[in-house]
Amino acid sequence: MNREWKIFAALVAIFVVAYALPLGNPRIQAAIQEAFRLLQWYARNHTLACVVPALFIAGAIITFLSQSSVMRYLGPEANPVLAYAVASVAGCVLAVCSCSVLPMFAGIYQLGAGLGPASAFLYSGPAINVLAIFLSARVLGLSIGAGRVVGAVAFSVVIGLLMAVVFRKAERAKAAAVLQMPEPEKPRRHIGKTALYLASMIGFLVFSDWFNPGNVVVKTSDGRQFKAVVIHETKDNVRFQLEENLGSEETGDKITLPKTEIAEITEQQTWVIAVYHIRWYLAGLCGLAVLIMAWRWYEREEIRQWMQNTWEFTKLLVPLLYGGVFVVGFVSVLLPEKHVAQWVGDNSLRANLVASVIGTFWYFATLTEIPITQALMKLGMHNGPVLALLLAGPALSLPNILVIRKVMGNSKTVIFILLVVMMSTIVGMFFGTFF
Repeated sequence: MNREWKIFAALVAIFVVAYALPLGNPRIQAAIQEAFRLLQWYARNHTLACVVPALFIAGAIITFLSQSSVMRYLGPEANPVLAYAVASVAGCVLAVCSCSVLPMFAGIYQLGAGLGPASAFLYSGPAINVLAIFLSARVLGLSIGAGRVVGAVAFSVVIGLLMAVVFRKAERAKAAAVLQMPEPEKPRRHIGKTALYLASMIGFLVFSDWFNPGNVVVKTSDGRQFKAVVIHETKDNVRFQLEENLGSEETGDKITLPKTEIAEITEQQTWVIAVYHIRWYLAGLCGLAVLIMAWRWYEREEIRQWMQNTWEFTKLLVPLLYGGVFVVGFVSVLLPEKHVAQWVGDNSLRANLVASVIGTFWYFATLTEIPITQALMKLGMHNGPVLALLLAGPALSLPNILVIRKVMGNSKTVIFILLVVMMSTIVGMFFGTFF
């Protein structure tokens, strides 16, 4: 009956929005256009390169990784030092956005990983991105980069520990239920083969989703030239954030240009860009290794089960991710950066809380939080809210929250969000006081 009420509530919400949305309002029209623009960017530049590989990894975790292995390293009764170290390091290696870490989180959680280590993995995947942290230090300042790395590492462990403490009764029941389960069957193959198989798929994900910082010099067909950061690209347009004044537009402003008006885009040459341009060759090698191992090591029935589990995760996650991205795109027009900057111009509790809440619900693809934060700083954002935004933003988003709720349930999701918001707010205030 509860499910039927949820369906009814969703239908009512859709009806109310369709009935009452003031489509004649120019801001609403712009918001709808931006929602579809962001959704198209997500589909063209993020889904195939990151979400789809992550879904296959999640399906493989459920199919090929034994429950006893997960329980040994990440279960409620596992050695806490080992469990949290494995969760944090695994998240750091992935370096993906808040949406792409979800399928793997769902996979290990369903296999029996303890809530604490699973939460640490969930936070660390998008938050402890080594390259993003270095870029933060270069663009936003060394103190902010250092604050981000220390805060992110500490958060992943502290949030995991607090989640385990808050829900310790449920975790004990989970551990007791595992003890009552029959002795697991002996794995069909050595754990090393399974680890290598999963590592090759993770390698494919890392390279296929290898980011481009987006720092470019743009020449237009009418002879203008300017430095900018590419925010996102759709089929017909490219959206830039200016790094210098351009006519009536100021540094930090965002402009959208049709591709027909762009004569040339020149990228800054770094080793990150060099890897970006050969990423599909590197991903292809990893993918080829996966195909060879699947052919030599796994039976047809196991492959069929892998595809089935991947499809189950797809049905669970993709509609929520797309719906969340659409809503974020819609709201972004109604909540422009200049208004946000007015709320975060000091180091007060309110300013840090606003930054944490906005970061929690906003969607930041890998590295896009840096130019957005840079623009807010130029509009007067204080260093404390800056760090609060960087600690809360990459780790959570509205699409991410919708999926976490589906996997963990309402109460665990609410506590996880509150921990991220409260810790980001407190650390932001502390940082803003001394730096």
